Amino acid sequence: MSNRACHLPITLAEAPGDLREAIYRARHAVYALEIGQHPANDVGRLTDALDTSNRYIAATCGGMLAGFVSITPPGPHGYSIDKYFRREELPFTPDGGTYEIRLLTVLPDYRASDAAVALMIAAFRWIESRGGTRIVAIGRREVVDMYRRVGLAEAGMSVRSGAVTYDLMQAPVSVVRDGLDRREDLLRRVERSIRWELQVPLRKPAACFHGGAFFDAVGSGFDSLDKSRTVINADVLDAWFPPAPGVLESLSSHLPWLLRTSPPTGCEGLIAAISAAGGVPESCILPGAGSSDLIFRAFPRWLNRDSHAVLLDPTYGEYAHVLEKVIGCHVERLPLRRSDGYAVNLDRLRELISRGPDLVVIVNPNSPTGRGLTCGEIESLLKSATARTRVWIDETYIDYTGESVEPLVSRYDSLIVCKSMSKVYALSGARVAYLCAGPHHLEELRAFTPPWVVSLPAQVAAVRALQDPGYYASRIAETHALRKQLEKALRGFGWDVVPGCANFVLAHLPEDGPTAAEIVKQARVQNLFLRDAGKMGSALGEFAIRVAVKDAPTQRRMISILEAVASAVPCPA
Repeated sequence: MSNRACHLPITLAEAPGDLREAIYRARHAVYALEIGQHPANDVGRLTDALDTSNRYIAATCGGMLAGFVSITPPGPHGYSIDKYFRREELPFTPDGGTYEIRLLTVLPDYRASDAAVALMIAAFRWIESRGGTRIVAIGRREVVDMYRRVGLAEAGMSVRSGAVTYDLMQAPVSVVRDGLDRREDLLRRVERSIRWELQVPLRKPAACFHGGAFFDAVGSGFDSLDKSRTVINADVLDAWFPPAPGVLESLSSHLPWLLRTSPPTGCEGLIAAISAAGGVPESCILPGAGSSDLIFRAFPRWLNRDSHAVLLDPTYGEYAHVLEKVIGCHVERLPLRRSDGYAVNLDRLRELISRGPDLVVIVNPNSPTGRGLTCGEIESLLKSATARTRVWIDETYIDYTGESVEPLVSRYDSLIVCKSMSKVYALSGARVAYLCAGPHHLEELRAFTPPWVVSLPAQVAAVRALQDPGYYASRIAETHALRKQLEKALRGFGWDVVPGCANFVLAHLPEDGPTAAEIVKQARVQNLFLRDAGKMGSALGEFAIRVAVKDAPTQRRMISILEAVASAVPCPA
């Protein structure tokens, strides 16, 4: 590779039309003059009928062509393999999801770079993002390993073209995806060495699993909302009680106007109400459409793949998803052990914080364990934080303990408090949350906060809820009593219940009986939806289940259903 090629970055992008001529001339130089697949011609360019439908991805260096790959989408134009193989002989049937990768080419000066593997991954991502289901290619035998590295496999058919032998390669897109997911080394190499300018990201964005399977019974098209009266949604932690009377009165009296009217652009009234209720300056508050909005908005601004984060394990799964699957940073977990009642080892956590990670996330009280830290314990952890560390405290369930650390944001630069109004204020459907932190944490995030981020009905509901703390205090007291009743009933089944402090119960089933997944599956038949907690952390295992607290009549229904399910599900052999 030339010195010029070594010192300039290689850029990958879909080839613009004015680069096509350079590609055609490079095809002649490589496939006619260098490897002898085609005869040389006087014009010094190679093209074919498929170029009217092909899409090219080009690697360029300093504006000059370094390599390219061609993609043939499905359509009446066919594929290049049709010149060599009869379709009825193929070990697969091309259909509307079949794409062909062809002409993977890197010019001589760049063959020691990562251009070839980057072009292959780019072609795959281009196809995957458009819903392709199968990839087919003919790979020159000398470089067929390049195709294997991204998951394609020989189909057992070969063809000779000029002086070159090609092997037919193919694989379902899902197989290539599975293989690429196991090749973190390739992805990191490409990230380090290639400037990626395709319209699709190098890494496939991961979907985030959450609770809420109960909508399978209610219907996500909302045509059968009456079914909600018979469905018990104990797989999510929505409040069992209605919002405060003032919330319902304001919404019912003004709903037509609230639905057709734009809200205050920056949630000014909501921010003022939060400030008054929590005793924190308005400059320390950033509103959001639920805590998920704030998590997805903040973390990608603050972190990158080289960042280091610390999580409790188990904990609320959205954090691990965003950090590992979306951002891809290094996550260190602090195990919470069943033998310790899932209590946080403060000394160990303090040690991890003192090392200076970029982010520490503590859900307090924790979900799914239901265990919490005191304000004093959180403050002792904050004292260990270095200047580079952000300590994110998720206080979604903190009102059940009354130990919020919001007042500490003025004393500790590292502290960010994430507060959802879903669970305690019975506003899960409204999607209202906020960050409480020093203004220096929120400055950049304000620029990425869209106007009207919280709807007008949701802003009104949140303001009215904050104006009635007495109503919610009484509901919290009722929740504690209901939780104790639920804990007692579950212990009656022989379940090992973890003592909690919020609106849910974590329990471990006897390991000589059905698993949590089996209980959850059978309970759904009777419209009771529970959470298989084993998916929320490595320490929980397949016998952990989480159940939301409900009103007394609903809990009696739940217990009756669980009693029937537990006796009906066969024990493992």
